[in-house]
Amino acid sequence: MAVVIVGILVLRMHALLALIIGAFCVALLTPTENLRLYADQKVAKSEWTQKTAVKFIQKPASMRVAEEFGRTSANLGILIAMATVLGEGMMLSGAAQTIARAMLRVTGPKRAHWAFFSSSFLLCIPVMLDTVMYLVAPLFKAVARQTRKDYLLLVMCTVAGGTITHSLVPPTPGPLFVAGELGVPLGTMIWMGSLIGMGAALVGVAFAHFSNGREVLEVPDEDPAQAVSPDNLPPLWIALIPVLLPLLLIGLDASFSDTLRAAGSPLAPWVSNLGDKDMALTLGALSALAPLFFGLGTGSGAFAVQSAVNSGAAILLIIGAGGAFGGVLQQTGIAADIAHRFEGLHAIGLPLVFFVTMLVRTAQGSATVAMITAAPIAKALIAAGATTNPVYFAIAIGCGSKPFAWMNDAGFWIISKSSGLPESRMLRTVSPMMALQGFAGLIITMVFAWLFPLK
Repeated sequence: MAVVIVGILVLRMHALLALIIGAFCVALLTPTENLRLYADQKVAKSEWTQKTAVKFIQKPASMRVAEEFGRTSANLGILIAMATVLGEGMMLSGAAQTIARAMLRVTGPKRAHWAFFSSSFLLCIPVMLDTVMYLVAPLFKAVARQTRKDYLLLVMCTVAGGTITHSLVPPTPGPLFVAGELGVPLGTMIWMGSLIGMGAALVGVAFAHFSNGREVLEVPDEDPAQAVSPDNLPPLWIALIPVLLPLLLIGLDASFSDTLRAAGSPLAPWVSNLGDKDMALTLGALSALAPLFFGLGTGSGAFAVQSAVNSGAAILLIIGAGGAFGGVLQQTGIAADIAHRFEGLHAIGLPLVFFVTMLVRTAQGSATVAMITAAPIAKALIAAGATTNPVYFAIAIGCGSKPFAWMNDAGFWIISKSSGLPESRMLRTVSPMMALQGFAGLIITMVFAWLFPLK
C-alpha cells in the first residue's frame, strides 16, 4: 500500500506503473500458507477443483498478478470499451449537448447537480455504479461546458447518489448477497436501504457543496473540431436512446429474467442475453453512433470509435492494474484475518459489522468482497440472539463498504478517469465524501433500529 501511495502522490509515478509494482510487492510477500488457505476456500465454495488449487499455489508471483489483471480486464473490458464508444458517439453527434440543454431547462443551471444526483440514485439500483458513471459522464461534461462552473459539484453529486444505492439496495450484488445471507426479505431491504440511503446520500451532497466551494475543477476540454452546431443537434428522443436503452435492458434482466426462466418462457434467454451489461452497452454504443451515419453532429462513426479506443485503452490498463493490486491483496487472506480478530464481540452489533466491513474494504479494495466477508459475522450475531432486526445489520454492512475508496479499488479509477478528476483530488474530495456517507448511514441506521425495531 505504501508503494502505491508514495509512488503516485510523492514520486509522481504513473498510476499504471505504481499499481503493478505494488501488486508485485504484495504477491512476492504473500506466504505459501496464505495462498494455500485462499485456495482451500475456493475449493470449499466449489469455485475451484483441487487440481486448480494446487496449480495456483505453485504459480510464481508474476503469474498471479497477470491473472488478476486479466480477470479484471475480462470483467470490465467490453464494458469500458463500449461505454467510451457510447460517450464519444454522444459527444460527436451532439446527443450529450441536447440532453444537457434539456436538463438545464428543467432544473436551471443552479440546480443541475440535483438532476445528476437523483438520476444516479435511481439508476444504481439495477445498474452497477461503474456503468452509470460511464453513461452519464458525457452528460455532466456537456452541462459543465454550458454553465462554465461547478463541474466538481456535478461529478460529486453523481457519485453521492449512485454509491449509496450501489451498496444498500438490491439487485446489485453486494446488498443482494447480504440480504440473502441474513434472511432479509428483498422488499424490506429495498425500501429500508432506499430510505436510509437517501439520508446518507444527502450528507454526501452537502459535502460536495463544501468541496466545490474550496476547489475548482476544470471540465476536460472539448475538441473545437467536434463542436456541434445547434442547428445540427439530434432531437431529444434520439439523444436519450443511448442512455435509456442499456438501462432498460439491464433493468429488465435484473427484474424479470429469473421469473421468466422459472416459468419456462422462451423470452428468458433473450432477456438474459440482451440484459447482460456488455451486450446492453454494445447496443447503446451502436445507438449512439447511429446519428453520425445519418449526417447529424460532426465526424463519423469510424472516427468516434477510433477516438474512444485511444482513450479507453489507457483507462482499461489502469483499471486492470488496480484490479490486479486488489486481487493479490485478497489472496493474502487479509479479509479473513480481520474478520477473525473481531469474532465474539456480540455487544456492539451494528458498529462491529460496520467497522469490519470498513477495514476489509480499505485493505483490499472491493466493496462487494468486504460485504461478503462481514455477512457471516452479522449472521453469527443474529444466531447468538441479537435483538436488532437483520435488515439493520445488512444496511450497516452496506454503509461500512463506503470507507475508504483509494487506489486499490477499481471503482476509484473508473470515477477518476471517466470524470477527469486527478488522483490527489479524488483523495481530497470523492473518497472522504464516500467515507462521510458511510458513517452518516451507520448513525441513521442505529437511530432507525432504536425508533423502529421492526419486530
